[in-house]
Amino acid sequence: MSLYLSRQQTSAEDYFVASNSGNALSIALSVMATQCSTNSILGAPAFVAFVVGGGLVWLQYELALPLAMIFIAIFLIPIFHRERLVSVYLYLGRRFDDKTQWLISGLFQVSRAAVAGITVYGVASMVSVVTGLSFTQSVLLFGAITIVYDVLGGIRAVIISDVVQMVILTSVLGYLAYLLIASAGGVEAMLAQIPAERTAALSFRHHGLGDGHDFAFLPMLIGGFFLYVAYYGCDQSQVQRQLCAATQDDNQKILLINGVLRFPLVLLYCLIGAGLAAYATSHTDFLSSLPLINDAPNYNMALPVLFSRELPAGVVGLAVVALLAAAMSSLDSVINSLSATTLKDFVKPAMRERIATPAQELWWGRALTVVWGVFALVTAFFVDDIASTVIVAVNKVGSLINGPILGVFLLGLLTQRATGRGARIGFFVGLAVNGFLWAAIPSVSWLWWNVIGLAATMGVGLMTSGEASSDPEPTDLMWSPAFYRSAGFTRSWAPAYGFLGLWTLLLMGVLMVFGAR
Repeated sequence: MSLYLSRQQTSAEDYFVASNSGNALSIALSVMATQCSTNSILGAPAFVAFVVGGGLVWLQYELALPLAMIFIAIFLIPIFHRERLVSVYLYLGRRFDDKTQWLISGLFQVSRAAVAGITVYGVASMVSVVTGLSFTQSVLLFGAITIVYDVLGGIRAVIISDVVQMVILTSVLGYLAYLLIASAGGVEAMLAQIPAERTAALSFRHHGLGDGHDFAFLPMLIGGFFLYVAYYGCDQSQVQRQLCAATQDDNQKILLINGVLRFPLVLLYCLIGAGLAAYATSHTDFLSSLPLINDAPNYNMALPVLFSRELPAGVVGLAVVALLAAAMSSLDSVINSLSATTLKDFVKPAMRERIATPAQELWWGRALTVVWGVFALVTAFFVDDIASTVIVAVNKVGSLINGPILGVFLLGLLTQRATGRGARIGFFVGLAVNGFLWAAIPSVSWLWWNVIGLAATMGVGLMTSGEASSDPEPTDLMWSPAFYRSAGFTRSWAPAYGFLGLWTLLLMGVLMVFGAR
């Protein structure tokens, strides 16, 4: 498939954003598939079943997603689509200056490259545990195939393969959830077998601002809102697929589909986690059969061990394929987006004379995809002993930088006074504030860092910007109600926004059924 698609490619724009001709439904499913990383599939059930302080409370995190989709659809996507960007960080270069673009793009590349290596490590370890293959064989099996189809087919191959992988993944997980629920005697019987505190899906007792509780309702709703806006709206690995859409109307559909369909998928993860907890209660030898890490059971391996214990031959093979599909759908988009940002933000500006034609630019795009893919595979061999610590810290690191990054984008989109110098100073201050909270005040929920870092970045950024920007017509790169109305969004998309708002309330009602405390 990827070889066939490669024959149709004539430019980097086609390779990275499908010449803005992608189908809305397939792009939306591709974005969802990227969210279904192996870390999530392994980590979310483990959080629900075994982690101290965990349980179905993770579900309230998803209440923020539909609201974030509304914000992105109104304030971010119209400008990004109008600019016909390949790298979303090109916006910062046009609105501010090259230094701001390089800073945020470089930070994206460093952080995403590290996560890619950790993803490869986690998947290869899982495959090694279940199949008996060596770690090296597992890395090559998973990574090499992903790199080959990504290099050949570009973003079109990423999107099509993600859709196929999404079907495989949800089918296997649905089957597993059915088996766990049936063996426990139904959902109610399954939930009755696990501690009551793990079945509470809403937690209103705490606020997370110094009380030591990370997963309370307010930080997960408010902090989660800004985290999702930053991730879906300012992260190249997510926005790049949205920029493949043919029209802004299609962009709105992509966000709407994700806002509606993600909750059922996460609910499936969490029900599997509840099933794992019930299974461990009735099979007392289960936890002792898990691989050890630092002399303690590695709960992230609970799902693969369950596969090998309970699923019949053939089906367990499909289960491993499903986990590989989840990992591939995360890695392919990451290395493609890393290639896009490296080419557009750094290589092409520095080598403008040597990249003069579309064919040369396409060649560089493929070469950089190989470089980033090999980097991820090699990095996996050096994660080893620190992997468990880093994987646990990935979400915190995201919250450390997401608020300040979103603050830089909003300074450009929503204010005319902000300058590149002010945005950069604000970013470093926001990052420092979040770092101080992490080191000195760990009792503040890391979810609040998304809000606090954003506020510090925007406040300091405005104060240090001085006079209004002297760039020609900066308002062309800013959001405006007039532009939004002229595109017909207020009229045609108001019902969709209302639906997402009502969907959020419905989800709260569903979570109340599971229980609140």
